[in-house]
Amino acid sequence: MKVAIYPGSFDPLTNGHMDIINKTSKLFDQIVAAVVHNVSKQALFTLAEREEMLRENTKHLSNVRVESFSGLLVDYARRKQACAIIRGLRTVADFEYEMYIAMVNKDLYPEAETVFVLADSKYIYVSSSIVKEVALLNGSVKGLVPESVNKALALKKAALNPEEKPDER
Repeated sequence: MKVAIYPGSFDPLTNGHMDIINKTSKLFDQIVAAVVHNVSKQALFTLAEREEMLRENTKHLSNVRVESFSGLLVDYARRKQACAIIRGLRTVADFEYEMYIAMVNKDLYPEAETVFVLADSKYIYVSSSIVKEVALLNGSVKGLVPESVNKALALKKAALNPEEKPDER
């Protein structure tokens, strides 16, 4: 069985992430969408919330499993006996950054190849950071995230700013 790991913070899940998951689910027997627990980053959504967003939006894909991990990605990939690590690319800058990480990962875990997947052109400007900023500053992220994530962002914003009136978008 060919297992691939698609790691990320998914804070929040975007349509760009979903594009990569949908594409790669056709290439591997199993995709593990692995939510990274990074203690040095302040996440908007809890680990459990991010896992649930992924589960909800990948339930139509029978070969996608959602898990979380902390520590080195290569250690996690080794435990899962993964043959590949999936990384989405939007720009040349993404490639340059990801190439160095892929080289280190290959050195630490030679059994796995890093597979770079180009994002659909309509998502090249979409990042979780931008989505969070736009959503929290009252902008619309409709079309950039799955509808369930759009609702979760609105609820999170309301919880963070209870004195504000709900956005009518």
